[in-house]
Order: sequence, then structure tokens, then C-alpha cells
Amino acid sequence: MEFFKIHRDIPFMRHALVFNIVSFLTFVAAVFFLFSRGLHLSVEFTGGTLMEVSYSQPADLNQVRTQIAGLGLNDVQVQNFGTSKDVLIRMPVQKGVTSAQQSDQVLAALKTLDASVQLQRTEFVGPQVGDELAADGLKALAFVVVGIMLYLAIRFEWKFAVAAIFANLHDVVIILGFFAFFQWEFSLPVLAAVLAVLGYSVNESVVIFDRIRENFRRFRKMSTMQVIDNAITSTISRTIITHGSTQIMVLSMLLFGGPTLHYFALALTIGICFGIYSSVFVAAAIAMWLGIKREDLVKSTGKKEEDPNDPNAGATV
Repeated sequence: MEFFKIHRDIPFMRHALVFNIVSFLTFVAAVFFLFSRGLHLSVEFTGGTLMEVSYSQPADLNQVRTQIAGLGLNDVQVQNFGTSKDVLIRMPVQKGVTSAQQSDQVLAALKTLDASVQLQRTEFVGPQVGDELAADGLKALAFVVVGIMLYLAIRFEWKFAVAAIFANLHDVVIILGFFAFFQWEFSLPVLAAVLAVLGYSVNESVVIFDRIRENFRRFRKMSTMQVIDNAITSTISRTIITHGSTQIMVLSMLLFGGPTLHYFALALTIGICFGIYSSVFVAAAIAMWLGIKREDLVKSTGKKEEDPNDPNAGATV
């Protein structure tokens, strides 16, 4: 399926060096902000108080957030839990205030709005749990990276595997850099979005790499740069359809999903935009600079190959 077809190849690789310099500078800036400012970790990572309350009727989450904010509590997560009548509240640690005192204050504030609210449970999530979650998140990221490298090395060639990993890590670090610079809250849903971006970005790279392999078989007189330019140009329509439809869904979550899905959708939006950029200008360019060639992807059979554009190919007398 194509919305349009470009009849002349766009010379992407002619400007690959300029775009990769921009990518490198962006990457360095992201790393700088990660080390200088750090991530603004949520309660799941830092520890805090967790409360579960229930209402006699569907709860108004915005009203609950406003009421809690009036107590001077920041970075509080409020979301439905199970049903629309059950609400889960996560609050960061407050100096000089115990978990029990904090939950009592919140419950008293909520009862001023609705006397029917009932406290179902309250517990303290210690920092050691947060450390464990952070370690598990890093392990998950490492497993994803290793799995992607093995997959690409087996399906294509090691040069493509190296190029794709550089591109994918470029996307991840830039997402984290945005969260560090603006001090947006980094929570478990955001971590899930980062892992999703890894898979999403590598999918775009695989599509381009697959077309490059096909082009090496079809166009034997083309240079490597021309083969890559043709592969990217011929997949542009597919890229617009796929990423456009995905971004529409993500944008709906960003605009209408509320605070619970806000940063999750924001991370996906950044990842989708940079995923397209990195697949075209980073992954493909690195593969080209590593010296990818026709012999790496097309195994010789020892016979003279026929030109697929020759009308007499395959004819016998």
C-alpha cells in the first residue's frame, strides 16, 4: 500500500555526515543533562507511601489530585485501581512526616470532599524496593539490546547489527536526556515506553535493511550509497503510513489520557520522531561507513547471475 511513489531517489546519504554530527551533538547534550541534572525518579524508584481508597461512586481523579496538591504534596500519582470507584495514590517521602501521618492527612482532605471515601490499605514502599526496580529495569534494557543485536546479526550481517544498536541507543539516550533536562517524572510507564521505542525503532531499521538487501540483488551496477538512497526512498510511503497512524494513537493518549498516561505518551512521541530519524540517517549511514557491500548480503552460487531487468533472462533456445 502506497499513498504516493517517488520516482527519483532522494540523496539521503549525501548529507549523512551533517545529520550525524547533529545527532552526535544532541547525544552529547543528552548525556550531559543526565549526569548534571539526573532523572526525576517517581515513587516506584525512590520509595514513598502507597494508599488505596474506595468511593461509593466513580471517583473524580482530577478533583482528588487538586485536593492532595492543596496539602503541599508534589509529584503525587493518582489513578484508578481495578474499578472507577477504587483509587490508588502514590506519594513521595516527606521529611519529618511518617507514612501513617501522611496517609491520615490525605484521607482527612479527601473526606472533606466525599465523606463516603474509605481507606482500604496503606503501606510504605522503601527505597530498597526502588533500587530493585531500577536494577530490573536496567537488566530488561540490556536483554533487549543483546536480543536485537543477535537478531540482526543472524538475519542480516554484523555491520547492520552494530549500526542498528548505535541508532537505537541514540534514541533511548535522547529520550532520557529530554526527561533529565525538563525534569519530567520518570516512572515505570515511562520505562516501558523506552523499551517499546527500542522495538519500534529496530522495526523501522529492519524494513530499510531488508530493502537494501533486495536492492543489492536487483541493482548490481549501483554503488552502495545509491542502493541505500533507493531503499530509503522506496520505503518512505510505508514509513508515513505506519508512523503516522501510530503517532495519531499516541497523540490521543497524550491529549486525552490524563496525567497517568501523559509522560508515557510523551516518551513514545519523542521516540517515534527520533526513531525515524535514526533509522534513516544514523543506522543506514553507519552501515555504509562500516563498509557494507553486496557480497556481505548476497551469497554467490558460483553461477553467473541473471539481470532481473533483462527481458531475455531465463530464456532457452
